[in-house]
Amino acid sequence: MNPMLEKDLYQLVNQLSETYFNKPFIDKVCFNSRLRTTGGRYIPSKRLIELNPKYALEFEKEELIGIIKHELCHYHLHIEGKGYQHRDKDFRELLAKTGSPRHCKPLPSQQKRYRYTYECQKCKTVYKRMRRVDITRYRCGKCKGKLRLI
Repeated sequence: MNPMLEKDLYQLVNQLSETYFNKPFIDKVCFNSRLRTTGGRYIPSKRLIELNPKYALEFEKEELIGIIKHELCHYHLHIEGKGYQHRDKDFRELLAKTGSPRHCKPLPSQQKRYRYTYECQKCKTVYKRMRRVDITRYRCGKCKGKLRLI
């Protein structure tokens, strides 16, 4: 990434920290292009926030801001010695208080592309599958109706 972008990123994170948490962000933040399945992560041992640059490129700025706020919840709770993991009550309460998302949206480039689509002939439930299903052996899970390939 461009060093100017890293500087702008730090300013954005610090601004969000001051706005939503009333505390400065004094540690490091960077983009990590090796992140694949998540929008960002906080590494407590290094006190480092890493963000997936694809979220900055493929989504609106609000999605990146939501990810930063989520990671700042981890960061500030860790510094204060409170529960900073997803399962902790302190973390869930701070997410709600700051309006931070619990999960980020999946990247459009990472979404599965299904090969086969089946529909129940009785209740019209749609099933999407990567692999072909033997419709003579399998039935609808809701009403036991016959499936047909769309």
